[in-house]
Amino acid sequence: MTTSHNTTDGYRSGATDEAVRAELSRLRDSIDNIDAAVVHMLAERFKCTQQVGHLKANHQLPPADPAREARQIERLRELAENAKLDPAFAEKLLNFIIAEVIRHHETIAKSS
Repeated sequence: MTTSHNTTDGYRSGATDEAVRAELSRLRDSIDNIDAAVVHMLAERFKCTQQVGHLKANHQLPPADPAREARQIERLRELAENAKLDPAFAEKLLNFIIAEVIRHHETIAKSS
């Protein structure tokens, strides 16, 4: 069985390929914008958590707050479910961020 590259419905035509490329480009531009926003939001988040780290260090509070972290994870899982995002993925992402924040807080505490 052979497959034609020029079908009568235009599926493999240059016009369709061009339309697909244009749609891919449009979607990828949106993805790039979202990625930029995510990076900027994370930067803002880490600016705040750095301030928290200094506050904790100045008042001899521990770098980690397991009760708050558990509440945040539960909150984020609920937000993820409402946004139709896999809650397990959201939890993994937040756990990664929390680990980085704690590492920063430990570094700040050692330098104080």
